Amino acid sequence: MPGFDADLGELGLLAESAGMRVAWRLVCKRKAPDAALFVGSGKAEEIRLLAQTHEAQEVLFDQALSPVQQRNLERAIDLPVNDRTLLILDIFARRARSHDGKLQVELARLQYLSTRLVRRWTHLERQQGGIGGRGGPGETQIELDRRMIGEAIKRTKERLARVKRQRQTQRRQRRRQGTFNISLVGYTNAGKSTLFNTLVKARAYVADQLFATLDTTTRQLYLGEEAGTASLSDTVGFIRDLPHGLVEAFQATLQEAVDADLLLHVVDAANPAFMEQIEQVQQVLREIGAAGVEQLLVFNKVDALPPERQPARQSDVMQVDGRDLPRVFVSAATGWGLDALRAELARRALRQAPDEPGEGQAMDAGDLVQNARSWK
Repeated sequence: MPGFDADLGELGLLAESAGMRVAWRLVCKRKAPDAALFVGSGKAEEIRLLAQTHEAQEVLFDQALSPVQQRNLERAIDLPVNDRTLLILDIFARRARSHDGKLQVELARLQYLSTRLVRRWTHLERQQGGIGGRGGPGETQIELDRRMIGEAIKRTKERLARVKRQRQTQRRQRRRQGTFNISLVGYTNAGKSTLFNTLVKARAYVADQLFATLDTTTRQLYLGEEAGTASLSDTVGFIRDLPHGLVEAFQATLQEAVDADLLLHVVDAANPAFMEQIEQVQQVLREIGAAGVEQLLVFNKVDALPPERQPARQSDVMQVDGRDLPRVFVSAATGWGLDALRAELARRALRQAPDEPGEGQAMDAGDLVQNARSWK
């Protein structure tokens, strides 16, 4: 089951990004999730025994668990059980540095927590008996915490609305100045921040891990005497099954992609699953309303490719979601191909409109077919 193995490998990378060490991986294949335990009682018992054998301290599930499933699994396994959503939230909480980034993570965390009260307050669920009794402290505590979380969500949304208005004002100012706005998007760990640092000579944090950076950073990119400068923004990376609450919470950040004149969609060319990652990014772009923004595919990390997979040309076109998107090959680490990328960006900035891909020359069918043998 190679698909499951790849998914669990990514879950392991997420766990390591959160400071954990993976003790064991287990695949469960069912026609449908079990309503009570997600995996069924037999598999839950197997997980419990494996956890004891490997002295695990926590069990992670690659899928989203309902509050009831999470509570029941913790009772069956006798260990904390968390799902992919909470793991991503934990990483985001660790990595957020800016004020608005922290607000966005806090909103997503509160929205997630509001659905988990059934698990958080099981010790207070028993209603108090007695003559004339009308409920007990458990029900009162749950309602109190639900109301407190609701108020916290409301306050956080109001503060984020102010941040969004400030960002909109900044974007309007850039548009009035006629600035060509470029946003970097892509799957997490595709090399966006490395490319950003190389293009604008910045010092954004870079690490070989998922979600190394969360906060949007914008710098001026010099494109030559004729094209002048453009605005380049590095945004949060996307990932498979990115929790909807995070997409909603990060609207203020992701709006940079919606309002961009051009999206540089950075792809990890050395990742065998790059096609699936491209589709995941396209899905998030559709969710936030940025699917119609012009895109330039940047296949990064070509230095990590074996000789037989090296691109035949430095640029070509690739069909994605029924559209022919221009594509360039670069290595942000070594600098290979970046001059051609800058030239393409300068050409687009000058025209302020979509243009044909490539380096100023048409490509015949033979060139495309030759390049496609390694890449489609």
